[in-house]
Amino acid sequence: MKKLIHIIKYTGLLGMMAANLSCEKMIETDLPQNQIATQDVFSDVQTANAALSALYAGLWDSSPISADQSGRLLGTYTDDLIYHTAVTNNGFPDIFNNTLLDSNAPVTTFWTAAYQKIYVANSIIEGVEESTGLSAADKARITAEALTIRSLLFLYLQQIYGDIPYPVTTNYIINQNIDKTPVAEVLNRIEMDLLDAIPALNDQYRNAERIFINRKTAELILSKVYMQQKQWSKAEASLKTILQSPLYQFQNDITKVFQKSGTHILWQLKPKNSGDATKEASLYYFVNAAPTGFSLTNSLVASFPAGDLRKQSWMGTVTVGANTWYRAEKYRLRSANTTEYSIVFRLEEVYLLLAESLAQQNKMTEAVPYVNRTRQRATLPALTASVTQAVLLTEILNENRREFFTEMGHRFFSLKRNDQLSQLTAVKPNWQEYHRLWPVPQKELLLNGKLKPQNPGY
Repeated sequence: MKKLIHIIKYTGLLGMMAANLSCEKMIETDLPQNQIATQDVFSDVQTANAALSALYAGLWDSSPISADQSGRLLGTYTDDLIYHTAVTNNGFPDIFNNTLLDSNAPVTTFWTAAYQKIYVANSIIEGVEESTGLSAADKARITAEALTIRSLLFLYLQQIYGDIPYPVTTNYIINQNIDKTPVAEVLNRIEMDLLDAIPALNDQYRNAERIFINRKTAELILSKVYMQQKQWSKAEASLKTILQSPLYQFQNDITKVFQKSGTHILWQLKPKNSGDATKEASLYYFVNAAPTGFSLTNSLVASFPAGDLRKQSWMGTVTVGANTWYRAEKYRLRSANTTEYSIVFRLEEVYLLLAESLAQQNKMTEAVPYVNRTRQRATLPALTASVTQAVLLTEILNENRREFFTEMGHRFFSLKRNDQLSQLTAVKPNWQEYHRLWPVPQKELLLNGKLKPQNPGY
């Protein structure tokens, strides 16, 4: 029977793989309405792009870069968000209290959503390779986009779970018995995949709203891999390539940072329907009452020096009686939204990563101006070139927190990259060293014994 690819609705990872395996028994069965044969999907560039667009839509709907996953989960897991336990059976109290088990629902959802999208990316890569109707240029570009998305998903999974399976096929027989790949090899494979993808991508966006990745997006992901590998000079070179592009300009107006038209944006996710709010605008909003979901922690609020415009512009306050809570207000439009998309990457991250890579090489004079861009926009005093390496690295860590709170898990990743997760012991009573990794979901261990042993501590 013809191989199938889901275009409208994706099922679970194992279900999708099982569907492929069981096709031999369905020779005379018509295709379901939400599926079309791979040979038809990749017969021309229009339908192939539609398959790729479905992958992008899936990233917004449920994936590690969807606002209700990394931003909310890792902000709660670290020290940026308080979870107010109106609902206690959804796994979030365990995330917030650092008491999670391998049966925790968000832990499982994060893993499953990522591997669902990896499966779809692999389906696209295989479909393009087998296509006889696509031009060589279109095949190279579509493959490169899918490969870059897959690389980003693997990078998130590696950072959260450590050693992980690295499936590069849709073959169920292979994937159901796949071993875990060690962290160092995962990073090396991501690096190689990105180096393959980057030459096939263009700098120019194929949509003016920057909702599809371009070459510079892939180069930023590669830079983040180099940072994880502590290859500071390679990260420096890659990040400088991005800054040299005329496509990007630093956004000096702090009130416009989260508007979708900004030329400081490298990549953003478009809400599912026209006029929909971003997930961030809904997740963190509460008014005129005590929060029943999420609020910003006192330690985050206190990390902003007096006069920092980000505190004034990106936070709101709610006071009830003698109690005051803070909410994230980076995204504001909760209806009739025409100006906000969920930003995945923006130029400020390039600046701070470059500053960090330079500081790690003791290039202090060159590093300081990149830190000062976000500081001075927030009306904080500029750092001087005489600052020590230790002080500068601490300030870069602090700037990452102030600049990127509630965004894509930045706080967790920057603390982990700098071996500073132990800072959380001061504000998270249950924090332990082994919490630097999450447990592999219990369901996955039961399905595939090769994913054992479980991560230490769980």
